[in-house]
Amino acid sequence: MESPSSIAVRELPLFPLPKVVLFPGRPLPLHIFEFRYRIMMNTILETDSRFGVLMVDPVEGKVAQIGCCAEIIHLQRLPDDRMKILTMGQSRFRVLEFVREKPYLVGLVEWFEDKPTNEDLNPKAQDVKSLLEDVVRLSAKLTDQKIELPDDLPALPVELSYWIASNLYDVASEQQTLLEMRDTAARLDREAEILTSTRNHLAARTALKDAFK
Repeated sequence: MESPSSIAVRELPLFPLPKVVLFPGRPLPLHIFEFRYRIMMNTILETDSRFGVLMVDPVEGKVAQIGCCAEIIHLQRLPDDRMKILTMGQSRFRVLEFVREKPYLVGLVEWFEDKPTNEDLNPKAQDVKSLLEDVVRLSAKLTDQKIELPDDLPALPVELSYWIASNLYDVASEQQTLLEMRDTAARLDREAEILTSTRNHLAARTALKDAFK
C-alpha cells in the first residue's frame, strides 16, 4: 500500500462533514448510515481504506477545498449494512476539481505538507505547551474537576500543532484556517494567541470565583 504522499495527484472519495475538521495523526470515529456512504466505504475497503474528509460550513453550505485524508483502522458492521468506523488522519490535500458527485463525491486532489524550515521550533512548541498546561489547570480549578493532559502528548512541533488544533472546541472555522496553514511556526503562533486569550479569560473567571468564596 503506497503512502498518500508517494503519488502527487490522485482521485479520492470525499466525505463532507458539517463543522468537522480532521488533522493528520488524529482519530475520527464515524457512524456510517447514509446509503451513498455505505457504498463508498464498501468500495474503499476493497482498495486502500482511504477517503478525504472536508469541512462543510453549516451556514453557507460551502464545502472546503482543503481537507485531510482519513484511513479506516477499525470497522464494526451493524444491522442494515450500517457501520461504525474509526479512522486516523493522514496527509492533507487540496481539491483540484470535483470529478463526480454520484453515488458519492470524488475529487482530484494533490497532497501537501508544511514548508520545510531551518528554524528550531522546539522553544515555540514548548511555550505553546506551557500555555496549554495553564489552560488545563485553570479549567480544572474553575470546574472543580480533575482535568489532565494525556501522557502521550506529541513532542514534535508539527504534531503538537495538529493535536492542539484538533482539540479546540466548537471553532470549526478556526480549525479549518489552522489546517490550511503550510507553516508550522505560524500555526503554533496562532495557537499561542488562542490559548493566551483562553488562559486570560479563565484566569479572570477563576479570580472572580475565588473572590466570592
